[in-house]
Amino acid sequence: MLFLAVPAVIAVSSGFFTGDGAFTLANLAAFADPSVLRAFGGSFGLSAVSAVLGAVIGALVCWALAALRPDGLVRSMIDAAASVLAQFGGVMLAFAFIATIGVQGLVTTWLVSAAGVDLNANGAFLYTVPGLVLPYVYFQVPLMVLTFMPALEGVKTQWGEAAATLGASRATYWCRIALPVLAPAFWGSLLLLFANAFSSFATAAALISQGGIVPLTIRAQLTSETIIGLQNVAGVLALGMVVVMAVVMGAYSLLQRRAARWQR
Repeated sequence: MLFLAVPAVIAVSSGFFTGDGAFTLANLAAFADPSVLRAFGGSFGLSAVSAVLGAVIGALVCWALAALRPDGLVRSMIDAAASVLAQFGGVMLAFAFIATIGVQGLVTTWLVSAAGVDLNANGAFLYTVPGLVLPYVYFQVPLMVLTFMPALEGVKTQWGEAAATLGASRATYWCRIALPVLAPAFWGSLLLLFANAFSSFATAAALISQGGIVPLTIRAQLTSETIIGLQNVAGVLALGMVVVMAVVMGAYSLLQRRAARWQR
């Protein structure tokens, strides 16, 4: 616990001190700087879009997997792949996308030669904040499969049988029973995906040289203070990230406790 807590406390507390070590609250003015506001806006937008896409696609994958035998070969292979791909990020993932849809990527050059479609006609899309959505969704979908599949497996077949016995249609069963029961687990998984994207750094750092999202802005502040008149801005930004993550994970815990009521 101390291994995780001590570095976090040091990083956050550094934002409350000047370069000479004197305590100050003046550094909090960095939250009003346009570049910081853009960074938080970029992080929120990237995290929200990738989380929604990952949650929807992942939920559909879980729904398809629910029809397979849990101990079957296909299901086992997909579960194993999801466990690996959920952790597949950083420079390796960035290189994979550069080689695929980069300026001279395989798919990029093939689309130009075969269909005359240039993915980078308006600039190198992959090397922008909106372009990060693609690699982020790549590891968000497997994470959704891992977190949401247990909830979907907890839906008992007896519920559907009981509803059918009482005359409910398949659509009525899903709308009035299954989806309301699964909603807390789905929204909790969505928040987890948001937190995962909000805190990701390595993949973005390999594709974007500076700014755009909060982790990259923190790196820029650590290497060279770019906000005139303020010091230790990286610590202030770390404080902002900690607050956002605390709120998101707090909401996630509440939803998980609610979802656990019917999974017992």
